[in-house]
Amino acid sequence: MMPTRNLRLMLASAAFIGLSGPAFALDGADLVTKLNAAYTANGMTIAYEGAEVDGTTITLSGVSVKSMAAPDQNLKIGEVTLEGVEETDGGGYYVETVTLPDVDLKKDEVAVTATDITMGGLTIPGNPAGKTINDIVLYESAGSGPVTVAVKGKQVFSMEGSEANLTKQESDAGFDFDATLSGIKADLSDVEDAKAKDAIEKLGLKTINGEMTMKGSWELASGNVALEEYAFDFANVGRLAFAVNISGYTLDFMKAVQDATKAAAANPNKEEANQAMGLAMMGLLQQLTFNSASIRFDDATITKRVLDYIGGQQGVSGDQLAQSLKGMVPLMMAQLNVPELQNQVSTAVNSYLDAPKSLTISAEPAKPVPFPMIVGAAMGAPTTVPSVLGVKVTAND
Repeated sequence: MMPTRNLRLMLASAAFIGLSGPAFALDGADLVTKLNAAYTANGMTIAYEGAEVDGTTITLSGVSVKSMAAPDQNLKIGEVTLEGVEETDGGGYYVETVTLPDVDLKKDEVAVTATDITMGGLTIPGNPAGKTINDIVLYESAGSGPVTVAVKGKQVFSMEGSEANLTKQESDAGFDFDATLSGIKADLSDVEDAKAKDAIEKLGLKTINGEMTMKGSWELASGNVALEEYAFDFANVGRLAFAVNISGYTLDFMKAVQDATKAAAANPNKEEANQAMGLAMMGLLQQLTFNSASIRFDDATITKRVLDYIGGQQGVSGDQLAQSLKGMVPLMMAQLNVPELQNQVSTAVNSYLDAPKSLTISAEPAKPVPFPMIVGAAMGAPTTVPSVLGVKVTAND
C-alpha cells in the first residue's frame, strides 16, 4: 500500500505543479501591453518581435519605438532584458533592472556610441488612467556609461557617464529627482565656418569640458514643480544655472496636455490641429501659477575674453568696450520705461563689468501669480510685468 500511496502523491504533486506553473508564469506580452498603455499617452508605442520568459527574467527581442510625431520612423533598440520582474497589486509590474543594448549608430559621416545603458526599479502601472503616483511609469534610477559622437572619423563629443534618480516622497505625495551628466567634453577645433572658427580660437574654446546637473521635486496634490537647479558648468567658461517653481501641474493637467497632444497628432489637417492645440494650451495655462524663477551665471574667465574679442572686432580694448557698455545700458533700459528695473540693471552691469564674478536675474513675487495675470499684464501693460513678478537683477552676490 505504501508504494502505491507514495506514487499517487508524486503524480498528484506533478499534476499540480504542471497546472499551476503557467498560472504563475510571467506574461511578457502583457507587460509590454501595459507599458504601451502608459506610454501611448506620451505619443509613443513599443513594438517587439519576441518575448522569452525565464523565471523572473523577460527578454524582448527586436524592440523598436515609434513616435506619433514621426510615424514613418522607428527607433530600433534591439534586445532588451528585464530582470527581477514581478507582478504588483492592481495588475502592474515592477522590474528590478532593465538592460538595453549598446548603441552603435552610423549615418552619413556621423557615428554615435553609448554603452552600459540601464534602468533600475521600473514601475509599470496596471491602470495608467488612475490619479495616483502609482499610475504612471516611474523608475528609481537610470544611467549610462561612456557616450561618444564622431564626425568624419574624429571624436567631437564625449561623456563619461550619466546618472538619474527618482525618489518617492512620504505617503506617495510626489517624488524628488536629480540627474548628472559627467565628464562632458567637446572638440570645436574643426568647425568649418571661418568666423565661428576665429571666434572659437580667440575665446579659447577649441576644447571645453564640464558637467550638467539637475535637481528638483514634484508634489502631485498641488502640482508644485520645483526645479531647484538645472546647471551647465564648464571649465574656463562659467556656470549657468536655471531654477523655476510653478504650481498647478497636477496629474489631471498632465493628462489633459497628453490628450491635446494626441488629438493634434491624430488630426490630418495640421493647420487645424495646431490651432486647436494652441487654444487647448491657452486654456490649460490658466491652471498654472508662477511662484519664482531665476537665472544665474558665475564667470570663470570667459567674460574678459569675450570683451577682448568683441573689442578687437571694433578696434578697442576689452576695458574700453566695458566702459562703453556701462554708458549704453542706462540708455537702452530707459526705453523700457521701468525706472526701478533700469537702476537695478545699470548697477548690476557696472559691478559685473568692473569685476566679473556673478550675474543673477531673479523673479520672486510677494504672492504666487496665476499665469493668466502674467499674460494679461504682458498684453495690456508690459511695463508692469517686472513688478508683478518681483524681478531683481544683482551682480557679484
